[in-house]
Amino acid sequence: MTIEADYSQMDSDLPPDWRYEATIQEIESIINEIEAGHLDLADVFERFSAAILYLRQCETFLVSRQGQMELLIEELGDETEF
Repeated sequence: MTIEADYSQMDSDLPPDWRYEATIQEIESIINEIEAGHLDLADVFERFSAAILYLRQCETFLVSRQGQMELLIEELGDETEF
């Protein structure tokens, strides 16, 4: 498996219609709900768990994009050596 395939696999771990910005907004919404203090304790744990899942999705996305950028920079460096 190539490095590019590894990054593609990371993206395939995300839902098909997943968007980074929308996920960040959802995390912020969850934080606001929890901070407001109007949720039952069980709901706090449920929303907190959802926020953790969304944060992991964001991390997967960012790690994938960072790897792709590093690969592109490496390829650009290889091209300038010729």
